[in-house]
Order: sequence, then structure tokens, then C-alpha cells
Amino acid sequence: MSTTTDRLSSSDFDSGLALPDPGERVPTLSWPIVGIFVVSLAIFGTATWAALIGALPAVITIAASAVAIFMMFTVLHDASHYSISSHRWVNAAFGRVAMILVSPLISFPSFAFIHIEHHRNTNDHESDPDHFVSAASYWQLPFRFPVMDIPYLACLFRNRRRRPRSEVVETVILLIATTFLITAAGVAGHLWTLAIVYLIPSRVAMFVLAWWFDWLPHHDLDDTPADNRYRTTRNRVGSEWILTPLLLSQNYHLVHHLHPSIPFYRYVAAWRRNEDAYLERGVAIGTVLGQQLDPGEYREWKRLNGKRAALLPVHLVPATSRPRAGTFALVVQQVTPLTPDSVKITFDVPEDLADVFRFEAGQHLTVFHDVAGRRIRRNYSICAPAGSGDIAIGIRKVAGGQFSTFAVETLRAGDVLEVAPPSGKFGATADSAAIRDHVAVAAGSGITPIMSIIGTTLDIEPGSRFTLFYGNRTRESTMFAAELDELEARYDGRLRVVHIRSADPGHPAVLSGRIDAVLITRLLRREVTSIDQWYLCGPTELSVDVRSALIAAGVPVERVHLELFRGTERPSRADDHVESEVNVTLSGMEHQLTVRRGESVLEAALANNVDAPYSCLGGACGTCKAKVTSGAVRMEQNLALSPAEVDQGLVLTCQSYPTTPAMAVEYGRSQTRRDR
Repeated sequence: MSTTTDRLSSSDFDSGLALPDPGERVPTLSWPIVGIFVVSLAIFGTATWAALIGALPAVITIAASAVAIFMMFTVLHDASHYSISSHRWVNAAFGRVAMILVSPLISFPSFAFIHIEHHRNTNDHESDPDHFVSAASYWQLPFRFPVMDIPYLACLFRNRRRRPRSEVVETVILLIATTFLITAAGVAGHLWTLAIVYLIPSRVAMFVLAWWFDWLPHHDLDDTPADNRYRTTRNRVGSEWILTPLLLSQNYHLVHHLHPSIPFYRYVAAWRRNEDAYLERGVAIGTVLGQQLDPGEYREWKRLNGKRAALLPVHLVPATSRPRAGTFALVVQQVTPLTPDSVKITFDVPEDLADVFRFEAGQHLTVFHDVAGRRIRRNYSICAPAGSGDIAIGIRKVAGGQFSTFAVETLRAGDVLEVAPPSGKFGATADSAAIRDHVAVAAGSGITPIMSIIGTTLDIEPGSRFTLFYGNRTRESTMFAAELDELEARYDGRLRVVHIRSADPGHPAVLSGRIDAVLITRLLRREVTSIDQWYLCGPTELSVDVRSALIAAGVPVERVHLELFRGTERPSRADDHVESEVNVTLSGMEHQLTVRRGESVLEAALANNVDAPYSCLGGACGTCKAKVTSGAVRMEQNLALSPAEVDQGLVLTCQSYPTTPAMAVEYGRSQTRRDR
């Protein structure tokens, strides 16, 4: 959890279950698209004719062709979402013609697949092809904008085995044909003509498209559709008299991501129809002047600017640094580098807040901060032992991660962060009378909560032993390497640290490679069932696979404690999920809300501005647990609650889907009082 954002368990970005009805449908034929298509071909044809007879200067030909290609992308874009026509073949026909003009390196079916991958994985640095530009450093943008074909081709290559053979063959044929055409033009002495007609204009158009369609809507946003589909991209408001036609409505890009099937020219109408409903869901908004607004600030921005906003907004919303309810301004006492891309941040907690920030091993802090004008919320595991008097978190820089980059590169001692008290639960409670064998499996920044658990457990349980299997690429990339050496020396004979490295040629062969269940079992030198407590923290695939292997080998499920970096994919909706009227009690206050069919209790609570506790949102951390006081739910996944807790009526609200027309849950009621 030490490098992740808050993650919702929704993986169906377009399920429509929690979305307002846009009131727009796919037309039989989108006449605005037909108009753009015809005009684009006419402009491109005229520019080509002028170039062939030398009727216009090269710069005008290039500009005209670039405009035609830019306009044609909207045809391609709507075709890929089947929003040109309710007849699928019409979309395919328009899409194939448009694709040849926009980029003949990729077939239309391949482009459609890659573009939908962008929608499914928006802002995910590993899986979103558009992240190539939306997360790039400013100095890289001029070089990346014109070559957006590269990440698209790379995405197709990675997924080539998943795609139909005919689609891959079509792309290969286009690549060969394009290469042949350029070569033939060069041999025939017409390369310059081809360059001013297409090669240069296509790069100019690609530059603008990447800038306006990818970077402007998505830059500096970290949420993925699994986190919060309302904050994967933004609307850009103000000066809409020029911005909307210039960007072909992509200034309302958020509406497109929420309702990708409606035609581009209906985005604004959909927004206006449901503006209040969108704002209730905490959508991301930016102004034409670059100010990032939350929904309350957007309403204030509209009040200040009135009708002038559509022309040119003249008033900005004053920034505020007031902590929100339930958070505290803490001074950063020290920022300690751990590796070139990670730091340990220690907070100075005033004496009057000592009880508020007392924590158990395995808990985390929620940090809020304004970065580049946007309020960011992140959860980071506490790495200090409980009872040590210190409170610190470990953060590793994530590619494109706005807060992690700020923390590693900019944050300094003396700075102030807004922090919520410790929450969550990961691991077993230490028992001074216990004599137990503990084993932890961590990879990368998954070591952060394990550091707290090791120090706390060995301090409280003098008769217990601890083994840590820790996977990294190299020693240089190993967080807390020096601290682990110190712990081994301090608890000599009781703590064994086994470093497993995947990219260190000098590391022993027996400890080289990727960490997995087979390697752990071999290195443990004893039966896995003899271990009293297991702690797993790292990438989802590793942690879940190891957990499954341990349970399959006979380890009781209550002995295996799991912390995930991100939520696992939501299972398909069960038939017994129903729409339900739910009473949510939080901090003594009751909230009445409707949970739609297929929507989790937590999703509904957050959508209704109920500040329910949550963290991993994959059913692993236990932060969102609550007690069902009436009615019933189906809990799709439980990786955090013990059988005894489930018997008491506790559920993980991020995984809980109502199965009765009415129900009630209460947060905090069942949590036992911690002795300090």
C-alpha cells in the first residue's frame, strides 16, 4: 500500500450502474460526423492537388493537410466507440477510411482495441498507451507528442496473441504498404511532395492531437477507472465559444470517458443535463486558465464569473489550505533517502496529538496535499514500530505519480502535510506471552508495513522468531536495506532476512529470480503449515498467488494476512444483487442513500459524499469494515476479516453488494477499543 492511490473495486468503467443517464443515444447516422468526414477529405484532396501542381506554398499545403487529418481523427474516434451509427458496419467503414488518413501504420480494428485499452486503464502507467504523453515530463512533451503511434504499436505488440489473426495481418499489411509507398516515392524522386502532402502534416496533426486529446484532459491525474472513474480525466471549462469548436468538444473529455458511446457533439448537452449529479460524484474540472477545481470550487467559479465564463473567465477561486474535518496539519520532521527513487518521511507529532496518532503495526496514514492546484489523497503504510514514539511512512516514486514524485523530489523537512489519523488493519496482534514463528513475503515497496510489523512483533514477543523473504531488482533498489541489516543485528538469531533479487548478477544463484511461492517454500526449509503467522505485501499477482498456494498447502486462512497494492478486479455481478435503500451510520451520523444493483455499499457511500473509511478497496486491508445491523449483503471477496469477525456481522463494504431491498451498516461499531 505504500505507493498506491485509493482504489475502488469497480473495473467496469462503462457499466452505467452509478452513472447519471446522459439522455443521449447512438443515432442511426451521425450527420455532423458525415460532415466532418466530407470536409476533411475535401481539404486533404484540395491540398494534395495544389501540391502536385505547385499552386500553393508548401507551408500552406502542410497546414491544410494537417487540419484535415486533425478533423478526421474525430471520425476515427467516434467510429472506434461505435457512436457514428447504430449499424456496426457503418462505423467500421468510416473508421477504416479515417484510419488510413490519420495513421496508416495501424489497422482500424487494432486502433479501436488500443483506444479502448486506454479507456479501461486510464492513467495506469503500465497499461494505458496514452500515458506515454499524459505523464511525461514537460521537457519530453515536444518530442513525444508527434510520435503517439509508437506506444500504440507497442500496446498492439504486447497484446498480439490476444487479437484476432485477421486484425494483426491487416496491420502488418498496412505497415508494409506504407513502407513501400514511402520507399517508392523516394526512388521516384517524389519524396518531398509526399512529405508536404502527408508525412509532415501527419506529424503536425499528431502533435496537436496528443496535446489536446491526451495531455490536456489527463495530465496530473492519477486515478484509474478502478480508483474513481469520475477523476480519470477532466472537463476544461471557460471560453467555450472558441474551446468547444476548436477541440471538437474534447474540452468535455470527462463526459466522453463516462459515456463513451454518445457522439462527440452531444458531450456538452449531456453535461448540462446532469451537471449536479456529476458534481455530487466529485468530478475533476479544470479551467481554461489552468486552475483545478473541486465541485464546490467550480460552483464558486461559476458564481464569480457568471455568463462571462463562456467568453473569458476573469475570476479565479481563492486557494485554501485549511485541513478538512478529521485531518491534522503535521510538520515533516525529516525526509530520509532510502534509494534513488524512494524516501522515508518522519512526522513531528505534537504532544497533544500523541493519542490521536497512536497506531498498531500494519496501519497506514492518509495524506492530503495540494499539488499543482489539485487536492490529492494518498494512503501510505507506517514503517515505524508501534510504541517507538516515531511515526513515519515510506514512499517510492511511481512513474507519473503526482504525489510520489513530489514527495521524493520536492518535499523537505519543515514542510507541512495534511494527515488523517492511522487506520486500517494488516497482520496479527502481537502477544507478549506468545512464542511463534512469523514469516513475511514482501516485494519492492511492500516492505513498508512489514518493517513496522517486524520491529513491533520482535519487541513485544521476546520468544518469537521472524523470517522475511524480500524481493527486489538490486541492492541499490532495496528500500530499508540498512535498517534491515540493523534489525538482523539487534535480533540476532530471531530475525532472518532473505534477499531475493531479479537483476543483480553478483547475487547468489539460489536467491536470484522473481520471488514466488515455489521459491519461498524451497528456502523456508520447513513445512509451511508449521508457521504461525504469514504476512504478504507486494504486487497483487505475487501476493494473491502466494496466498492461494499457502492455503492450498493446508495453511489455515486466518493465519495468512494480505495487503494489496491495488484492488483486484471485481467479479461479475451476481443475480442476487439488488437495488437497496441503505442506512449508513458513520461517527454517530446517519446517512440515507440508494445503492444501485451491482454497486458496492462503499461506492454508493462515496458517491453520496459520505466520508467512509477506505484504503486498498480490494478487500485486503480491512479499512472499510462495518457491521451489518439489518438486511443482508453478498461479500464478493474477503482477504482481511477473520471467520470470527464475519460471524459477528462484519463485512468489507468495498466488496459488499446488497441482496435485500433495505439494509443498514454501521462503521466503527464493532471495532474493539485498543489498549495502549
